[in-house]
Amino acid sequence: MSGLLGTSSSAAALLNSRSISSSSSSSKSAIRSFNPGQSQGRRFHGGIGVPLRKGRSHFSISNVATEISPAQEKAQKLSKENQRPVYPFAAIVGQDEMKLCLLLNVIDPKIGGVMIMGDRGTGKSTTVRSLVDLLPEITVVAADPFNSDPEDPESMGMEVREKLIKGEQLPTIKTKINMVDLPLGATEDRVCGTIDIEKALTEGVKAFEPGLLAKANRGIFRLRMEHSRERRYFYFTPGSFHPHRIGKPEEGELRPQLLDRFGMHAQVGTVRDAELRVKIVEERSRFDKNPKEFRETYNAEQEKLQEQITAARSCLSAVQIDHELRVKISKVCAELNVDGLRGDIVTNRAAKALAALKGRDQVTSEDIAVVIPNCLRHRLRKDPLESIDSGLLVIEKFYEVFS
Repeated sequence: MSGLLGTSSSAAALLNSRSISSSSSSSKSAIRSFNPGQSQGRRFHGGIGVPLRKGRSHFSISNVATEISPAQEKAQKLSKENQRPVYPFAAIVGQDEMKLCLLLNVIDPKIGGVMIMGDRGTGKSTTVRSLVDLLPEITVVAADPFNSDPEDPESMGMEVREKLIKGEQLPTIKTKINMVDLPLGATEDRVCGTIDIEKALTEGVKAFEPGLLAKANRGIFRLRMEHSRERRYFYFTPGSFHPHRIGKPEEGELRPQLLDRFGMHAQVGTVRDAELRVKIVEERSRFDKNPKEFRETYNAEQEKLQEQITAARSCLSAVQIDHELRVKISKVCAELNVDGLRGDIVTNRAAKALAALKGRDQVTSEDIAVVIPNCLRHRLRKDPLESIDSGLLVIEKFYEVFS
């Protein structure tokens, strides 16, 4: 992975971290407050001004209380100790295409998610769980069912916004990103939320009872559809619920309209090399025997990868792609008869994310060559008489245009 991903030395926060001005000590920050009408419709960082709907006041945010009580710290520590150990992302052998697609979506969530197709038992779900474990903790408003970001009003629940408008303190805590499973037989109100009947009957007020989607906000939502002949997984990336589907070839393809919604497509195959298979089995046996000791052996690699992703996210906005390369990307899409412009957009974004991951501020044709098959293969029109893999068609057309 180190050869594939490059190196970096930055150690900033991984997720979208915005600088917050503070005028208090390290143990406690000032109160975060709203100042209606002062942002003039502009969004800025440090204090964040966000335009609301027409006819409503604008507001800005200053600071928020971040003090955590000893009881909360003890509860968090106990929760971490009791958590089921997760296989380290850095310890996953092979499957570089799948891992790279997932990392690029972490760096730039606007890529739109990953559809992962592969044989059973090839580590698809394990890799996604490992990625969640790799990501650092995020800051959320304490006791908020929506995991509201205290720095971003757009991701706040209504109750949190109302508290800020009133000038109330918002205590925050650090928490790991949620991966929420959808139970079998879950109803629509369980998923999306419903009216809180208890409050309606006892207090006579209308109140919303959040569902599973609220719990998965800024996290990952996993949907398993288990029927007699299929089992499918959908994963949603932090913040905006981009779908990450994991499935097996025998389940069949999705409709073209749905396929086009996925940013990237990764194919996972069973490892055929005997030595590599033995290594995978031995590593898994070591993990099952002593998960804590096994994870400790990969701590350095995990931290290095975290820093690399962090650096890539922080410098992504500075990465440039030449106009000539953008024209060639669009030419490849046009000659492959790719419908719409999502293929062009995603390829540009993925190439920039890869350049950032490698620590560069300029996209090269090599970056495009790596990501373009994953961005376009699922967007090609299917020919039932065609025997060649769609990914190979994309690669052939790429070298024809870029030569």
